[in-house]
Amino acid sequence: MAANAQGVAEAPFVWHPATTAEAVQLKASLGAEGVFAAGGTLLRTQWESGLAAMPNHLINIGAIVELQGLQLDVGSGRGSFGAMMTLSDIRTSPIVNTRFPLLTEAARSIAAPSIRNLATIGGNVLSMVGDSLPALLIYDPVLHWHDGSSGLEEPLSEWLSTAAAHPAWKERLLLSVSLTEPALDSNTKRFVAYHKVGRRDAFTPSVVTAAFSIQLDPDNRLRDVRLAFGGGQTIPHRLETVEQFLIGKPADKKIITEVYSMIVEHYEPKGDAFVPVSYRKKAAANLIASELWKAAR
Repeated sequence: MAANAQGVAEAPFVWHPATTAEAVQLKASLGAEGVFAAGGTLLRTQWESGLAAMPNHLINIGAIVELQGLQLDVGSGRGSFGAMMTLSDIRTSPIVNTRFPLLTEAARSIAAPSIRNLATIGGNVLSMVGDSLPALLIYDPVLHWHDGSSGLEEPLSEWLSTAAAHPAWKERLLLSVSLTEPALDSNTKRFVAYHKVGRRDAFTPSVVTAAFSIQLDPDNRLRDVRLAFGGGQTIPHRLETVEQFLIGKPADKKIITEVYSMIVEHYEPKGDAFVPVSYRKKAAANLIASELWKAAR
């Protein structure tokens, strides 16, 4: 187990474990004094803004081979993304673009290229408000952890619903995120879209992020509807009430108008001093209504 001292006064001591077991062992021994670090983009933002104190120890997991890359099971349509896979690698991967196109679009919208070269999918997930999360939620995502003694699997949606109130997950190491392609019926057509609305065109925090996946049957009725929203400090989530309402309905003007109203009613984003809740609700509803119109044409 190797470590290097820092030359800057009051900087954290950085450890460099070679395996996941070694990293988890370090975390167990350091406790709250040690923090896992990957690309470090989120940590730096938190330190600079005063949202988190700089720890005494950083556990650099960047060299752990087990956390790298993408593994695809073609038969099941399941892809496993190592927690250390960078957003740049996701954005440029032909496999991701073919199998999980919403994630490609989400990665393209996050920060500047220099940040994407460092930022990882694991870090974006663990922020709890990362712009990749609505796209991930479309693909039935599962988090895979090392908890110190064994592996642990947890649906991303369940983790998001409890992570803020129950921070015990900070003692675990995220290994990977697995996604599953939605099955496509031979008689249906699939339509997908990802949108990020910000206060300016590029390199800006999101106001609303929305991911959309539907299938239309030959009668122009909606099947396998999946809608996920996030943005700003809103914890991303699927809008299951609206999804269930849409299944089996025709993609026509009446239904699209109803869906707009339902999203405004059921979507509960967090507002701030710059963008109120009412604007975020209407923006989210407009995005989905627009995509439904495109699909129905």
